Amino acid sequence: MTRPSLLLLSLLAALPLHASEPLVVKLWPTGAPEKPGVTIEAEKRMEPKNEKDVLRVTNVTEPTLTVYRPAPPITPNGTAVLVCPGGGYGILAIEHEGTQVCDWLNSLGVTAVLLKYRVPVRDKTPGYEPLQDAQRAIGIVRQNALQWGINPKRVGILGFSAGGHLSVMAALHANERTYPNDPALDVADATPDFLIPIYPAYLVGKDDTFTLLPSVKVTPAAPPVCLVHAHDDNGVTSASASALLYMEYKKLKLPAELHIFSSGGHGFGMRKSEKPVSQWPQRVGEWMRTMGLLDPASGQ
Repeated sequence: MTRPSLLLLSLLAALPLHASEPLVVKLWPTGAPEKPGVTIEAEKRMEPKNEKDVLRVTNVTEPTLTVYRPAPPITPNGTAVLVCPGGGYGILAIEHEGTQVCDWLNSLGVTAVLLKYRVPVRDKTPGYEPLQDAQRAIGIVRQNALQWGINPKRVGILGFSAGGHLSVMAALHANERTYPNDPALDVADATPDFLIPIYPAYLVGKDDTFTLLPSVKVTPAAPPVCLVHAHDDNGVTSASASALLYMEYKKLKLPAELHIFSSGGHGFGMRKSEKPVSQWPQRVGEWMRTMGLLDPASGQ
């Protein structure tokens, strides 16, 4: 694809967005960066087998953003959240950790941006290709903030399980790029303005769930965080990971909030139950309101 074609795609992505028309944008108009020799089967959608199962998408080779704006009578408040479904970096739980989350964010007046990132991962280190996708996604949202009614200083990221790990990596390693920057699609600083990891995975190792992995290094540049976990989540998705990450924020006196529910296990997402863990969206919404993220933004 020629350079003029790439610019045309960027201009099309910048067209005004209407609430009733979700906009789908390719992250890599000329093709996602892949290592030589990588071959992935065609993208596949796996329907739920029963009412307890979840909708899955896998074999993603063309990652995209789908932008959902609040519909009237709800007025967009200028805040945007990049939503990263989980799935062990093998699949994407695209509904209860994806589109349903976007619906909830829209109810708060927040513009939701669903990230369909590359899975399964091609690299042995979880997050390599997905991290590229998240970094590029933040850039595209900020580049199009004016046209999409978003305040570029109120762009956050929220993720579940592997997507929670991705959100943390995108916040702590935002500008460690492994692909060439494109000034039409990227930004100099891709650090999200706030971070919401929901039962994040892979922040601790399977043999030691009480020590953060070396890649989880909190610095003074880390954005405000609101963490959600269930106490009975164990292994590489252990609730200890969220507690440890909170403590690192506490040491540096950075804005942070932590919710650990007594039970709920792993992967609850937007599923409703009688357990208090189902109230996590309300708790996160309260945090966002406290942080001023639900106030009408000026200067959009």
